[in-house]
Amino acid sequence: MTSLAELAREHTTLDRDDIDHLHRLTAEWAFLADLCFADLLLYVRSDDRKWLTVDQVRPATNQTIYATDYIGSWANGDEAELIERAAETGQRVEGAIENDSGGADVNHARMLAMPVRRDGEIIAVLSKEWKVRAGRPLGELERNYSFIFEEFAQMIEVGTFPFAGRVADSSAAPRVGDGVLTLDATGTVTYVSPNANSALHRVGIQANPVGMRLAELGFHDGPVRQAFERREPIVEEFEQGADVTLLCRCVPLVTTTESGSEIAGGLLLVRDVTELRKRDRLLLSKDATIREIHHRVKNNLQTISSLLRLQARRLTNPEAKAAVQESVRRIRTIALVHESLSREPGEDIAFIEIVRPLLRLAEESLQSPDRPVRFTVGGDGGRIPANTATPLSVVLTELLQNAVDHGFPEGSGGGEVNVALSHLDGRLTVRVVDNGRGVEPSFELDQAKGLGLSIVRTLVTTELNGTIEIRPATTIELELSGIGDGSSRQHGTIIELTVPTDD
Repeated sequence: MTSLAELAREHTTLDRDDIDHLHRLTAEWAFLADLCFADLLLYVRSDDRKWLTVDQVRPATNQTIYATDYIGSWANGDEAELIERAAETGQRVEGAIENDSGGADVNHARMLAMPVRRDGEIIAVLSKEWKVRAGRPLGELERNYSFIFEEFAQMIEVGTFPFAGRVADSSAAPRVGDGVLTLDATGTVTYVSPNANSALHRVGIQANPVGMRLAELGFHDGPVRQAFERREPIVEEFEQGADVTLLCRCVPLVTTTESGSEIAGGLLLVRDVTELRKRDRLLLSKDATIREIHHRVKNNLQTISSLLRLQARRLTNPEAKAAVQESVRRIRTIALVHESLSREPGEDIAFIEIVRPLLRLAEESLQSPDRPVRFTVGGDGGRIPANTATPLSVVLTELLQNAVDHGFPEGSGGGEVNVALSHLDGRLTVRVVDNGRGVEPSFELDQAKGLGLSIVRTLVTTELNGTIEIRPATTIELELSGIGDGSSRQHGTIIELTVPTDD
């Protein structure tokens, strides 16, 4: 589906300010559809003087008459005629139209076309389209909602609605069905919908609010005062009493006179969000608990690592000392992952935030004065689930250890190891490239006997459900990794690991 801006730029001569005005209108018009119990469609005139539908909204308070999405389609027949008359006369035009609901009611739909002005010029036509249903007369709620819609329709026609300036995010704001209060220019309540009345009862206001100001009722009137003073919609969430949290949105009603514009009243939408905020607080508490657990696990692992290092100092057997040191390194790797997770607010983590400290850890523990090794990282591995981070980090640590031990033996003069990350279509690829001695062309991971590569093979195939390949590197691949000098005598190894990251 093409956006309003794209359709307008492609088919009309509307400038950026005109399109911004229409964007602000469609960002606000959901409550208008609710108030008039009808579908609203926005039309703009194309360069060849046809009328194009650029946006559409359905009411939450009534059944839509359009099952089809008409955005990007052209108006024709009676609709096009009514829209053209509204644009030419600058006045509202009402008439019968056909609709796609079918059945016997196909000719019982009506359209009210009204011009949309900005700076005195008509830039679009807004239509209210509904199905006529004979029967009961309008009740008090319908009459009041229709009156409020009429006020906003007049503002649209003269260009005072939508309001100028940045469009506030109204996606989480209350809707008409949550509760409606109408106010006059002094802030006195003139109408309260049943749902709004229930919300007032929940905060302990039992008196009839009609004819009283909110402050007199003991109700927080901050949104109303700000909306009237600033002449723009205000959304505010506040605690009304000790146990109730309300989300309110006040939209001022502005009338235009010969001397200018003035506030005629306001629409206050009220929603009780107490239960939602309770759940939010529970989630925050759960999230904080999980982070604290990660922090404590990290501390416990560091304690175990310290105890193993003390034990290693008492050992005399070189093989035993090397085995304990490898165990310390693996434990420190897992502790590092838990430390990173303790700082993250969600259930996943940016993999690059683990890789960087892992490389620092490798620099500290794997290189020596006669074997200097430089570690670099490139790319972005995206975010990975927490249950993938630990085994993947252990695998990367083992691969770095293997690259140093087998690629740069003691006295070799050292070299470089590059880690390249990429994340595409739910798969993370890690490439570890070194310019060391290189593996034999006949090397096969399944035949490797070392403990480190055995750990890698097991974790990749069982826990990560991934694939891994180890092969000699070419001169070109080394240069592309940024660790080659163009020598045809260079050797090296490439390890490519791919794992799925989708939950």
